[in-house]
Amino acid sequence: QVQLVESGGGLVQPGGSLRLSCVTSGFTFSIASMRWYRQAPGKERELVARISSSGGSTNYGESVKGRFTISRDNAKNTVYLQMDNLKPEDTAVYYCNLPATNSWGQGTQVTVSS
Repeated sequence: QVQLVESGGGLVQPGGSLRLSCVTSGFTFSIASMRWYRQAPGKERELVARISSSGGSTNYGESVKGRFTISRDNAKNTVYLQMDNLKPEDTAVYYCNLPATNSWGQGTQVTVSS
């Protein structure tokens, strides 16, 4: 079955960086587009970034454009989210998503605070 396992979250100071990873299994990763979402306390889940199956096309939410970069390694069945210049408002649980089956990982907490 589809499995998505996120890692890489943690506590970071404003202006810092983190790289999230989502290791996948149970489907043909190389033909699947992938997405990262986040959900802050009391807020709706928000689309952060998406990437095409080849990695040649990416899109970002307005709030993260220019600071976050989504990428993938099809040989490792893994999608990444590089997050730079982090702000306190980026604090949330970050989720990996396979839109083809609407499958979700368990999430990884990112906290940006001094």
